[in-house]
Amino acid sequence: MIQKIGCNEKVGGVLRGDFGVDSLMDMKRMRRSPPAADPESDGALRPAAIVAATEKKPRGIAHQRPGSLLLLLLLLLFVLFLLFAIFSGGHRSLLLDRSLAARYEVLEETVQGFGNGTIPSFVAAKDKLLHGLLAAGFDDQSCLSRYHSVFFRKESPHIPSPYLLVKLRKYESLHEKCGPNGQFYKQSTEQLRSGHGSRSAECKYVVWISYSGLGNRMLSLSSAFLYALLANRVLLVDKGSDMNDLFCEPFPANSWILPADFPIKEFTNFDIKTPTSYANMLRSKAITNHIDGASTHSLPAYTYLHLSHDYDVFDKLFFCEDDQRVLDNIPWLLLRSNNYFVPSLFLVPTYKEELRKLFPEKDTAFHHLGRYLFHPTNSVWGLISRYYNSYLAKADERVGIQVRVFDEGGTGPFQYVLDQILACTVKEKLLPDLSPGQEAAVLSPNARSIAVLMTSLDSGYYEKIRNMFWERPTTSGEIISIYQPSYEGHQQTEKRTHNMKALAEMYLLSMTDTLVTSAWSTFGYVAQGLGGLQPWILLKPENKTVPDPPCRRAMSIEPCFHAPPFYDCKTKQGIDTGALVPHVRHCEDVSWGLKVVNQDEW
Repeated sequence: MIQKIGCNEKVGGVLRGDFGVDSLMDMKRMRRSPPAADPESDGALRPAAIVAATEKKPRGIAHQRPGSLLLLLLLLLFVLFLLFAIFSGGHRSLLLDRSLAARYEVLEETVQGFGNGTIPSFVAAKDKLLHGLLAAGFDDQSCLSRYHSVFFRKESPHIPSPYLLVKLRKYESLHEKCGPNGQFYKQSTEQLRSGHGSRSAECKYVVWISYSGLGNRMLSLSSAFLYALLANRVLLVDKGSDMNDLFCEPFPANSWILPADFPIKEFTNFDIKTPTSYANMLRSKAITNHIDGASTHSLPAYTYLHLSHDYDVFDKLFFCEDDQRVLDNIPWLLLRSNNYFVPSLFLVPTYKEELRKLFPEKDTAFHHLGRYLFHPTNSVWGLISRYYNSYLAKADERVGIQVRVFDEGGTGPFQYVLDQILACTVKEKLLPDLSPGQEAAVLSPNARSIAVLMTSLDSGYYEKIRNMFWERPTTSGEIISIYQPSYEGHQQTEKRTHNMKALAEMYLLSMTDTLVTSAWSTFGYVAQGLGGLQPWILLKPENKTVPDPPCRRAMSIEPCFHAPPFYDCKTKQGIDTGALVPHVRHCEDVSWGLKVVNQDEW
């Protein structure tokens, strides 16, 4: 049997899939008239032929031009096909399929811009606001991913709670009022310059400091935003070297980027030794965490929250109820973290009821907040949409395999890692077995196709698995295609193009039907959370041998908090914080870590 393989190679450092569909469609567009704007579709484009048909006076069929007759016939056939697909049932509901846009190839000649990630208005059957999670009114073209990413994923079974929607709309109003360049922001920064705090400050802030790799940044930023929601603070973001290149603005009326003239300049160098950290101010008695908190005359204008992996016992008091009362009186909190610290927020008594109302499905915090906050810029969305349309859209099933190796001994690819990937995917029936021989099989016209998207810093695992499915047929007769967008060799955290590709690949993984991730990897956590996917986790190998079992199904779609505190704030003693409540448990891949699961009983 002839197998379809993904052997398109990377050219000049450009992602595979950057050419092909776009080039062909550009040639076709040269022969088409410009599209007309549809006033009913928020600026989305609809085919010029359809616009013309709705705006011209009706004419008899006999007087139609041959091209118009052909288009009408195609439209009629297409409608009949839709009705048949909807009412006849089948493996998937067409209108809920993320590859919906790919089904419209019969009208390709009339569609403008689809290859660049835009969706024609007549395809827009899905809820682009994600059940009210997103605010309406943004300029569609300035950030295509905001309202278009819904067409590239299955409908999420996780519906945001009405309480969360109200909370987000209230936050947006607060951000508009207190955000950069407004009267209250100017008053607050003047107070900050004075060096004195005020209990009666109209607006309070948490400033997120850009730090660590992209996956860690996205997890810590979503944690900081949830904290801002809980503490009624405005989130401002240190843009670092590339935030503007990666993400669109998430809030409708004001920027989330911290202005360049912010009074505190050296905060990018803050660490565990910074004198103004909350922990060090407690040590020096500059403030106290007694119930009455700091006195008015000693209240600082700001404090630094060090919540990184190397934080100490005083830093970890951030997660105690009495300390939250003290922090509530400090107008500016500067937060630096490389952790997803949401699980420990679920253990703070002050926030227990609020979190219950925000997330009735407890393990959906990152799924909802990540889709609300993180909208790739048009440059990144171009990488995502072109690759998806070129390689993944037409497959019957999409399987994502995210490979991250933390072995420092030698250069990969490592055979034991390859063996573990294959053992997991075959054992869990994510991919079919291979026939023992190389003889060709009769290709069924109804053979299912599976597109396997691999991501790794190394190309070796992709090449070996691709060659295996090329050289031998599958026992099931399914057609397997293997793809990998890029291979950078090593992590390059401060490189703009590296991070753009990393974000594109996280999003592509989130668009798959089934996902395999690597233990300890925040890259995989982001992909599973955005996609609402419960992945199979490749467990961390010991002594360069394949673990038994090779992988394990995750308990929930939530990321893991790698460095949680083990401290009882009331007794002031050590405690296992993974055994306090049934919905916060230890992670599958990091035995000391914590993650939120959707369980009310042990």
